[in-house]
Amino acid sequence: MKVLVIAAHPDDEVLGCGATMARLAREGHLVYIAIFGEGITSRFAQREQASPEDIRQLHGNSHQVKELLGAKELFMYSLPDNRFDTVPLLDVVKPIESLVEGLQPQVIYTHHGGDLNIDHVVLNRATLTATRPIIGCPVKEIYAYEVLSSTEWAFGRLQQPFAPNVFVDIAATLEHKVNAMALYESEARAFPHPRSPEAIRNAARRWGSVVGCQAAEAFELIRAIR
Repeated sequence: MKVLVIAAHPDDEVLGCGATMARLAREGHLVYIAIFGEGITSRFAQREQASPEDIRQLHGNSHQVKELLGAKELFMYSLPDNRFDTVPLLDVVKPIESLVEGLQPQVIYTHHGGDLNIDHVVLNRATLTATRPIIGCPVKEIYAYEVLSSTEWAFGRLQQPFAPNVFVDIAATLEHKVNAMALYESEARAFPHPRSPEAIRNAARRWGSVVGCQAAEAFELIRAIR
């Protein structure tokens, strides 16, 4: 099976489904990651003020994460951080269409459409647009993941709240997720921030308790064709 994980920023892929990716790779599935935003430039008044070295470091972290989680390939783009809404939607859709055409994934994981972060919202819309279920589309399942420090911080007010109905047992790969997030030194935070190791473990254990396992990642099924 081919799986494509679509993420807005470096670290979203880990927070959203890092342990699931590690499990899928262990099981012999081909996992591909596509990160669409440059990251971190929104922390400055002007994009140009961001250090090129810091951006290179962040993108280097993404390649380290890809190796740690066992993904087959990483694709990186350079959409403006926290400014996806300034880009024509078609310019976000087209790269996704190219990935789908080239990789022929059966499964896609992407952002929840009700996240606080605008880039997540735009990428969710672009993913659904690029994977319209027309004849010849290889994508049979699409899942939305939660991103700690974005999905829950919308408090369900921007769209329908995240309502997971598919859960993956990640007891064996939870620490892969924690270790992968630790590679993103510029994005990781100390507890009680949601991107802290403690909070990541707590979220996984909480979802695990919901469905009767030690740890889980939660997903909202958008579409499945059987």
